Amino acid sequence: MESIAKENKQATLQITGMTCAACANRIEKGLNKLEGVTSANVNFALEKASVSYDPSKVGLDQLEQTIQKLGYGTAKEVAEFQLEGMTCAACANRIEKGLNKLPGVTNATVNFALETARVEYTPGEVSVADMQNKVKQLGYKAIVKQEEADAGDHRQKEIQRQKRKLIISAILSLPLLWSMVGHFSFTTWIYVPELFMNPWFQLLLATPVQFIIGRHFYIGAYKALRNGSANMDVLIALGTSAAYFYSLYLTLNWYAVGGDPHHGPAMYYETSAILITLVIMGKLFEALAKGRTSNAIKSLMGLQAKTALVLRDGQEITIPVEEVLVGDIVLVRPGDKIPVDGVVLEGSSSVDESMLTGESLPVEKKVGDPVIGATLNKNGMLRIRATKVGKETALAQIVKVVEEAQGSKAPIQRVADRISGIFVPIVVGIAVVTSLIWYFFVAPGDVARALESAIAVLVIACPCALGLATPTSIMAGSGRAAEFGILFKGGEHLEQTHKIDTIILDKTGTVTKGKPELTDVLAQGDETEFLRLVGAAEKNSEHPLAEAIVNGIREKKIELPDTQSFEAIPGYGIRAAVEGKDILIGTRRLMEKFQVEAALAYEPMSRLEEAGKTAMLVAIDGQYAGMVAVADTIKETSKAAVSRLKEMGIRVIMITGDNERTAKAIAAQVGIEHVRAEVLPEGKAEEVKKLQAEGKKVAMVGDGINDAPALATADIGMAIGTGTDVAMEAADVTLMRGDLSSIPDAIFMSRMTMRNIKENLFWALGYNTIGIPIAAVGLLAPWIAGAAMALSSVSVVLNALRLQRVKIRH
Repeated sequence: MESIAKENKQATLQITGMTCAACANRIEKGLNKLEGVTSANVNFALEKASVSYDPSKVGLDQLEQTIQKLGYGTAKEVAEFQLEGMTCAACANRIEKGLNKLPGVTNATVNFALETARVEYTPGEVSVADMQNKVKQLGYKAIVKQEEADAGDHRQKEIQRQKRKLIISAILSLPLLWSMVGHFSFTTWIYVPELFMNPWFQLLLATPVQFIIGRHFYIGAYKALRNGSANMDVLIALGTSAAYFYSLYLTLNWYAVGGDPHHGPAMYYETSAILITLVIMGKLFEALAKGRTSNAIKSLMGLQAKTALVLRDGQEITIPVEEVLVGDIVLVRPGDKIPVDGVVLEGSSSVDESMLTGESLPVEKKVGDPVIGATLNKNGMLRIRATKVGKETALAQIVKVVEEAQGSKAPIQRVADRISGIFVPIVVGIAVVTSLIWYFFVAPGDVARALESAIAVLVIACPCALGLATPTSIMAGSGRAAEFGILFKGGEHLEQTHKIDTIILDKTGTVTKGKPELTDVLAQGDETEFLRLVGAAEKNSEHPLAEAIVNGIREKKIELPDTQSFEAIPGYGIRAAVEGKDILIGTRRLMEKFQVEAALAYEPMSRLEEAGKTAMLVAIDGQYAGMVAVADTIKETSKAAVSRLKEMGIRVIMITGDNERTAKAIAAQVGIEHVRAEVLPEGKAEEVKKLQAEGKKVAMVGDGINDAPALATADIGMAIGTGTDVAMEAADVTLMRGDLSSIPDAIFMSRMTMRNIKENLFWALGYNTIGIPIAAVGLLAPWIAGAAMALSSVSVVLNALRLQRVKIRH
């Protein structure tokens, strides 16, 4: 199964032409029917399709053709390059052929005279760096002439197009609206020019709105019906056409019978024109609001450095960050952003990593230390070797996780999708029944009243709000969570997290810092002299506890002398000779082995051990001289985080491979009552299964390789971001900030997002449930129904945007 997954490719396609959730459902079904497609998700709010497919069975071009056959399009991105090294037209042909062979490249053209290349491509399949590398392999150089087209560029163009259509439509519809007002008995005081009442003049205004401004409704409806389904376009096309063609019939009839040339019959041109205007206005507001839901991605992308100072052929040159290659030597001046992930070769500095880790204090960096792209170099010159560039950098990976989460579907969305999939045919049926009831029973023979009620039903029932309810909340919620350093890997994990009732915490590196520190010194004589000898003896040991002791002593600015001899005694401790003195450091058994009388130390030693510390006895020249204690100290935020989890009604359990006494001491410090100690790595997953068998929804939080099985087994696996890549890969949620306070934050964001989704679904479904009967009984004019329909979509998006202002309590 694993080998099959590895062969699959992932493609993200930007889709154009969708008008409602029914469109997204149809594309999703169409793609999922293709042989070789493992899974396809279409996000209506993002207008993106995420497809996992087997390239040996189906190609990207077939995916795009399927989308086009269903009546939609795919947006391409364009990259432009300045080429260097070409000598003749054959060079241009070679580069063109090479670029066109890249997967994801739709069309590449090379102009030899201008020495430029223009490439249309599908993002997610191929990157600008891939194109540059291909040109380099062919023996030439490609410099990015124009940065990659903004991912939202097609959306901006669409917004501008909608604005133009709205302005033209509004200008043509305004006189029609004015004439409609003139028909009301209570508005006789409003002056209406005679021309506005003329049926031919109204026809002249309404026709371009109906067939030029509104032609995409007809195109969309035709494509939907051709493919055996129905969407919002069908409802709008039916409703507006009924009003327009009935008015056209009245106009021709009025002309045939020689009606008053200054004043025609009551017609419904304004109904169709104003409806189209309102729908376009609603879609414009919706697009503007939807654009704001991707602010998280934009702000993350904005963190990246735009250029890098690199050493090439002994020269310092500034190049776009996209052109940095693995192995390049990059110079980072004080105050500059580090452009890519790398390792420090020369220099030392403090680096502000708060934008990625949330750690407010700058981190000291020296030769050999790793650095992360997009972090800020504070005060020293650094020379680094690039180890990860482009989409491999930590920031690019974070952006990818957020994009995938925003593009994925939460299980709750499937319900809305199923409803919207059958919604349109049902509404058309209700509209037909409504018109028949009105025509035959309520107002016998009154075509106008029957038509008005049917149009109102058709228009008010558009399922746009229902389709937007979930994806907009997922986008806004996961984006806001990312700003707090919480990365949900998918909408399903964002949904599942709110159900958690039990949290299992690994001890080392999760509750504690994962790095032992010297905590206690109990010397019989002069403490400085005592520590000087202890540090000298321990500096030869490779044991982590010895390292903690030496670091703690050096922090006190105590110089350590040389050691004449050193011996590690496994299970007991160490023996060393320092300045002619015989030093013993270790357990009670070590003291007994060398006949050192240390009984007076056993009681304080037990007290330290009960507090979760590892105490070591010290003897100098056969005499007890004191003891030192080392502990893996708890993180500053652990106690408050555990307290918040309890307030949220969540049971907290700590699990560790340590002995029970140490485990209980650490647990007591942070307020955890339930402890499972001396658990082997494979036993952690078993503990998770036991709790799940009791009906608990379990989240496992860990940071090490040994936590990966338990992270994968739990309902939700949370990896502390400062931990290993293996743990982060196995987890459903990554907590970038490395402290426990992110756990209640993640649960809080999940709860807020789910509440927001439920609000949206309630309003979307409630709006249709209430609106359809009101329209059916004739209490809603069609143009009011159109305004309400537009308002419902906008209100759902605006409600989702409230998540972007959520504040997390610390």
